[in-house]
Amino acid sequence: MKKRHIYKKTLLAAAIATALATGTGAPRVSWAQAATATLRGKAPANADVVANNIATGVTRRTKAAEDGSYTIPGLQPGTYRVDAGPGTETTVTITVASVATVNLTGSNAVEPTGTLAEITVNSKRINETKTSEVGETVSLQQIETVPQITRNFLEFADTVPGVVFTVDPSGQTSLRGGAQTTSSVNVYIDGVGQKNYVKEGGVSGQFATQGNPFPQLAIGEYKVITSNYKAEFDQVSSAAVVAETKSGTNEFHGEAYGQYTSDRFRAETPSEEYAGIKTPSQDKEFGAALGGPIIKDLLHFFVTYEGKRYNTPITVTPGVTTLNGVDVRTLLPASVDAQFGPSALPFKEDEYFAKIDWEPTDTDRFETSVKYRNESQIENIGVAQAASSSISVLNDDTRITLRWEHSADHWFNDVLFTHEDSFNNPSALNLGNGAIYAIQAQNNQTILDTGPSDPRATQDKGQRGPGLQDDFTFSDLHWLGDHTVKLGAKFKMVELTAADAENINPQFTYNVTSAGTDTVPYQALFTNPVPGLSPTARSTDNQLGLYVQDDWAQNEHLTWNIGMRWDYEQNKGYLDYITPANVVAAFNMQDPNAPAGQTYAQSLAKGGVDIANYISNGHNRHPDTGEFQPRLGFSFDFNGDQRHVLFGGYGRSYDRDLYDYLQVEVTKAALPEYTVYFQNPGAATPNGCFGTPCYAFDPKYYNGISNLQALVGSSSAGAEVDALPNNLKTPYSDQLSIGIRNTVGDWNTSAAVARIISKDGFVFTLGNRYPNGAFFMNGGQPWGDGVPGFGSLIIGGNGIETKTTQVLLSAEKPFTPESPWGTTISYTFTDAIQNRDTTQHYSFDEETIQQYPFIRSNAAARHRLVSTASYGAPWGFVFGAKWVLATQTPVNDIACFGQTYATGSNCTPVAGQPKEFFGYRSLDLQITKNFQIASFATAYVRLDGINVFNYQNFSSTNNNWGANGIPNPNPVTINNVGNITGVPRTLKLMIGAKF
Repeated sequence: MKKRHIYKKTLLAAAIATALATGTGAPRVSWAQAATATLRGKAPANADVVANNIATGVTRRTKAAEDGSYTIPGLQPGTYRVDAGPGTETTVTITVASVATVNLTGSNAVEPTGTLAEITVNSKRINETKTSEVGETVSLQQIETVPQITRNFLEFADTVPGVVFTVDPSGQTSLRGGAQTTSSVNVYIDGVGQKNYVKEGGVSGQFATQGNPFPQLAIGEYKVITSNYKAEFDQVSSAAVVAETKSGTNEFHGEAYGQYTSDRFRAETPSEEYAGIKTPSQDKEFGAALGGPIIKDLLHFFVTYEGKRYNTPITVTPGVTTLNGVDVRTLLPASVDAQFGPSALPFKEDEYFAKIDWEPTDTDRFETSVKYRNESQIENIGVAQAASSSISVLNDDTRITLRWEHSADHWFNDVLFTHEDSFNNPSALNLGNGAIYAIQAQNNQTILDTGPSDPRATQDKGQRGPGLQDDFTFSDLHWLGDHTVKLGAKFKMVELTAADAENINPQFTYNVTSAGTDTVPYQALFTNPVPGLSPTARSTDNQLGLYVQDDWAQNEHLTWNIGMRWDYEQNKGYLDYITPANVVAAFNMQDPNAPAGQTYAQSLAKGGVDIANYISNGHNRHPDTGEFQPRLGFSFDFNGDQRHVLFGGYGRSYDRDLYDYLQVEVTKAALPEYTVYFQNPGAATPNGCFGTPCYAFDPKYYNGISNLQALVGSSSAGAEVDALPNNLKTPYSDQLSIGIRNTVGDWNTSAAVARIISKDGFVFTLGNRYPNGAFFMNGGQPWGDGVPGFGSLIIGGNGIETKTTQVLLSAEKPFTPESPWGTTISYTFTDAIQNRDTTQHYSFDEETIQQYPFIRSNAAARHRLVSTASYGAPWGFVFGAKWVLATQTPVNDIACFGQTYATGSNCTPVAGQPKEFFGYRSLDLQITKNFQIASFATAYVRLDGINVFNYQNFSSTNNNWGANGIPNPNPVTINNVGNITGVPRTLKLMIGAKF
């Protein structure tokens, strides 16, 4: 009996210790988060309702209405003692970005007794059910127990149906909602959107990086909303992540950790196994955090640092694998073929976060925080990119936030000032001539880039500026019913910067045919600065957003979420741009390939291009004022007890056109890119060239970019002309959903169907037209019919669309100290089509984006299952697991069958499906052993096994669509010596301590 008694005590202690360590128990080693939750429900009529935060001592209060309804907005997620008079006391835990319904009638009260830890253990965690939003909450317990490939807090978002977090072969991370682009997501940290206005990736600093948008130690918990968000959410059209940072409490707590792995702790990649060479690799991650009181109950602080030192293995593989059934590598020079195989990508990151909050009264909270992130890495090695063409990238992101929250009995106001400074600066590692090996007969498909990188890879792009927003909540409109109305306004004035290229590194392209590789290049690309013009574009970007949101509890069963949002953006760089006079004159010149008297503008008009719509005088462009976004939703609680709730809604949400696309009119005019062609025996044209302007090749062109620039001199011959429409639209999505949530015992489940249609995605197309207006003649495109005196005309516009239907199923059994195990199960079925690969914004294969057919999307697997589990075992052990299964995603490509299609092209966009069923599989496990080293401190050792079965999740394919008008019935096969998504079997060791 004694041993059994000891075992029970040990198990209970382990459960409570695990809860403490994972945030489900008392805030002994976790810090309370910043406030964005709302508490509402019924209480005795006209009663004083008081909510006291156990961890920080903060008290918030309101007065119930005559019908007993009450609302307390602006609460920090955490554990509260709430009461509305004798017999109504209860202790509850409310979650981030939620509306918790708690009826203070005495029937649901939990009476806290004993120590602080016991009070928290006995609290009820309120699961939000009465919302029309489609999404789930990621708890701190999941963040701290579920194994992960990289310490990026967004990695846990893929436990929510409809969301995919990806670690690509380069170790670079991305987050995608549904089948839309990664740029359509937004992450809100402490209520501040982290949107990247210049580059792709959705979040500033999250484009093509192995780094994290925010230190994981600073994140308390977060909510992922996949569709039908409320009106306060802006600049997002797919997934929204709402995260709250940790704050100090009335006790000092801290944590430090170090994690390590290397090539000795991982399996070989498939390419390493094939080559017989294992690339040295090493991952080091480390960090520390400290928080506590400066003045108890009034002033608290929290600081953290996290660092990364990676050397990620990567494999150089060909962009095209076969030519007429022959392995392309056999057609390349030996010196080029030797550049295929294993390589590595070094990466370094340092990230800091500091926060101070001050609660001088029960009605006021002041908060200030600073985040600084600095990264350096090597990129552009992998598919069709040799290590000799790699680039160095610096990534810096600084954000400052000042907040004042003021609460009263029946209203709450939140004023927020922000400043952001985020820049991405890639640059060429070497200077000289680059060499591109391509198949000219197959739309110039690249096999491999070698040598010093493309001048366009050297850039400096970012955003800097302040923002001010105010959110005002009325919680006493009970004369209209049980309404909580929120009004908000946000204004930002951000300077956007884009330097798009450098005057370095000309690129020579060599043609690869069945006979081998030509020794003379058939074309060269280079830059040539225009005197007096700056190659750096800058734009003041003024943004205004207004919204109103009404959450109306019509009765105990029916709740309405009704909102309207309006956004406005004034991008001065786009609006005030003036098309250069010499370009305007060129459009009105004689088309050199047309009959006498026909201008180039007339040739374009025959082809459906009204060039007047692309000529700006600085006054004929206007901001989009039509961004009205209704957000309508409902939830119906069948029994009025939050156990079975039907929900649904419709909403429209606008995103942004990236400045990286808008700035090309300026940068390409100041530092134009020229493409010249050289006489080539393989060219069937009369002059022996594949395009114009055409010259005889001279070896002197290898000896300095100035020799190439001399070919065009001060003329514009060959210079690309980029033009944007004067009526540019803003991308948006329409979202419709219906579902049901259920609470059955300890389990929370959800089943929903969502339909999302996104429109007006930005795209560049080829503006060139033949003199008769045709875009295709004999299957060929008018690359030689550019703007007179210039090169090709590239026109921007809108038109990329996706159409997605998803079935979203989830089940969760939360971890609690009383039942020290937890699990989440999420399944997503996706049926998605699109008219362009969402990773591409150049679409030169058809005349217009409208001519692209809708094909199966390559953005999402049809079936995806993600499950996690955690268990607090005796003797201080904690176990965690994550299991991911996903079917193959389709491959989107251009197939040339040797026949002419309705558009006039000899090629057509296609989608192919690899015959293998699974596209991604991974079982990840972790075991943690906690050691009590003092009454106030715990040390731990943790071992993570990532992809323990060593599934080879290949990321590249061999595409053979067929020829001579006959499709190949099995066109797509896996490249089983290429790169993989995720990692091979890897062991990671972590050592840390908490107090």
